[in-house]
Amino acid sequence: MRARKRFTRLRIAGAAAAALAIASTGVQVATAQTTGAASEKTPPVPSLSWSDCQGGFECASADVPLDYRAPQGRTITLAVIRKKATDQAKRKGTLFMQPGGPGNSGVDFVRNNYANLPAGLRDSFDVFGYDVRGVGRSSPLLCWDDQRYTKAVTDAKGVPGPDAYGPALREAAEFDQACEDNSGDLLPYIGTEYVARDVDLLREALGEDQLTYYGRSFGSYIGTVYAAMFPERVRALALDGAYDPVRHRDRPYDSDRSQYLALDGAMSRFLDWCAADQATCGFGDGNPRAAFEKLKADLDADPVPTAGGGQANGYTLVYRLLFNINEGKVIWPSLGEALRKAQQRDNTSFLLRPPSPASFDFLTANVAVECVDRDYPGDLNRLKRNVTANTKAAPLLGPALAYGPPTYDHQHAPACVQWPGETVSRYDGSYRAEGSAPILVVGTTGDPDTPYRDAVALSRELDNASLLTFKAEGHTAFNRSACATDAITGYLLDLKVPASGTTCADETQPPSSTPTVAPPGTTLGELRKGVNDRLDLLGVPR
Repeated sequence: MRARKRFTRLRIAGAAAAALAIASTGVQVATAQTTGAASEKTPPVPSLSWSDCQGGFECASADVPLDYRAPQGRTITLAVIRKKATDQAKRKGTLFMQPGGPGNSGVDFVRNNYANLPAGLRDSFDVFGYDVRGVGRSSPLLCWDDQRYTKAVTDAKGVPGPDAYGPALREAAEFDQACEDNSGDLLPYIGTEYVARDVDLLREALGEDQLTYYGRSFGSYIGTVYAAMFPERVRALALDGAYDPVRHRDRPYDSDRSQYLALDGAMSRFLDWCAADQATCGFGDGNPRAAFEKLKADLDADPVPTAGGGQANGYTLVYRLLFNINEGKVIWPSLGEALRKAQQRDNTSFLLRPPSPASFDFLTANVAVECVDRDYPGDLNRLKRNVTANTKAAPLLGPALAYGPPTYDHQHAPACVQWPGETVSRYDGSYRAEGSAPILVVGTTGDPDTPYRDAVALSRELDNASLLTFKAEGHTAFNRSACATDAITGYLLDLKVPASGTTCADETQPPSSTPTVAPPGTTLGELRKGVNDRLDLLGVPR
């Protein structure tokens, strides 16, 4: 089992040169020395000492306040990466890139996707990313260890029984307690207000007067909070796969319901295609919905042994579909083949690969950050009503997620209702961002992860925003649509804002057979890179 780091053993440093090691926890702490010239309320700007980290990238560390209420106090160290603009004569500044999640590594996002960015962006910007606090190389959270998380996802079911709610509630409480036990010193400070404050310090450390930013999925929420807090410092924000911030924070059950419906809607449309094109899909013998329900139950009753010595059941199938359905229509033939292999108990199907330790790192932060950010009412009866309603409204994938262990968005409510920690870093203000430069909001009509209605709502919530629509299946638009990619690139480069209401309709359609490599203009992370637990890859531009 891979050893995972505890927060208490990672770098929480102070601004002073000396640090005090606290033996009981292993926390590295220092007391900042305040000079007469420095305000006690002003956090110091990080000093970035860049060094080569292969492939033309430079890496550094940035010390930022752990708690912005005490900005001269303890600090946390963030990992950052950049690649300089290839044409210094055209250089416009720094492009911040922020992946989804919460829980994905911004360092990996830049490193893994840089080559597939449009040439205009690589020519004109230093491309920059960082791991937010509590994620990746920036003091990662620990709740359950790998062994306990493995047990949780192995015991979960694709078709939970009628008494599944009570065990799910108890397991969520156990997860919460593990977070408090193992990362209690960090939990109050991982919310998105503090993340946005980190972004602003990094902007200043890089010498940028204003922020140029591309954020996808949860990265769009970080960008939204930044704009709300620092509207005058916005140069360009492209928010792709956007959140409705008000519902996300203040009406989380409404937001959850939309996400359940969006996910099951995408799965339903895939199964409809499968029924209409059996020759290409190859799954279901004329009734793919019935076949899918039977497959979940069969795998629960008799799990498939995996090459790594584990087992795959109906929950494994649902978990993999949750992420892979994000790829859009182009992956539908591959999903059909993978479902057919699962029927045949062929463990080479990528839908029969259980969550790995790499995904546990992601999922831990995914739950914890949203529990800090979102205001779930502490009413267990209301929780039960909502969980029960979601399973009925989204019968294909909903029950497994609703009653499974704390993992991705759909299973946050039981953990968040019982969350033990403070939420001092939650952003509680208006999202209007009055006085900002124009902001570009991008939504995909069939998005199974961030429903299209959220992008519409955000474009209306912001004081100065334009909505770009990608009429397609799948999650986000950048590098999946040539039309949307050109529009986003033109906006980031030259501040050319598409007219609000502009629609792109150039989604790659399902191939006539299962592809073995990713077609140009698609993501197909499973086929390009094997199993990518976090699926934070951009597409390949056409």
